[in-house]
Amino acid sequence: MTLHLVKDEPPVARPTTKGAAKGLSTIILAGGKGVHLQPFTINFPKPLVPLGDTPIIEVLIRRLIDFGLTDITLTLGHLAGLMKAYFLNHQELSRLLTLRFVEEEQPTGTAGSLALVPDIKDTFLAMNGDLLTDLDFDELVAFHREQQATLTIAVHRRTLKIDFGVLTIGDDHRVLDYLEKPQYQHDVSMGIYVYEPKALRYIERGKYLDFPDLVVKLMNAGQKVCAWPCEGLWLDIGRPSDYAKAQELYSKTATAILDEQPEEI
Repeated sequence: MTLHLVKDEPPVARPTTKGAAKGLSTIILAGGKGVHLQPFTINFPKPLVPLGDTPIIEVLIRRLIDFGLTDITLTLGHLAGLMKAYFLNHQELSRLLTLRFVEEEQPTGTAGSLALVPDIKDTFLAMNGDLLTDLDFDELVAFHREQQATLTIAVHRRTLKIDFGVLTIGDDHRVLDYLEKPQYQHDVSMGIYVYEPKALRYIERGKYLDFPDLVVKLMNAGQKVCAWPCEGLWLDIGRPSDYAKAQELYSKTATAILDEQPEEI
């Protein structure tokens, strides 16, 4: 238990979130072609692109293991054989988890591939396979349950900088406002989600469906979709510039990410 002090009032005991994620099934979406990261991904799956000497997906999986998330399914498509070969020959890592593979014959999108995973009956996690993050999965899952959401999206605050002067122009061509190199803040999806199984009712097996379209479907059906803000480390390895930044950042944070462990699992 942790204690929360409120001014001069007696301390109020609050339940800990530790262990909230333990044992949940986790689906890692690892079937994309990684076209924005070419030429690295022409003959190489993006999740296997290394940070230091460790593939980005292994960094992610070891983070999951730290939280007791050891029931993991990889949805595969592009260069699936290389992905399977890496893990099937990684005996040290394989001993730490139960790993399954689901292969798509044709791409079904970032939400459609979930329908291919069998026997999903309880709350589960899903995420992209190319993330560098120190997100606390216990806090994310605890929030999801507290909100009684059908879907919770982990979000990160990003600042968009415009390197130009931005004008607001009226119908008569008069300049109404002028902002020099403005900055805008947005909450963006981290590619990490907590689902309830009922969300799968809105995904038709074998049909293409991307995640944003699933979100709209759920909201239109009256299902509760929540956002959980994360202020920690997050990089989505999507383009060469992002990959270069991740390499630099990982060299400074790898020890903390790989060695940090919850007190109890």
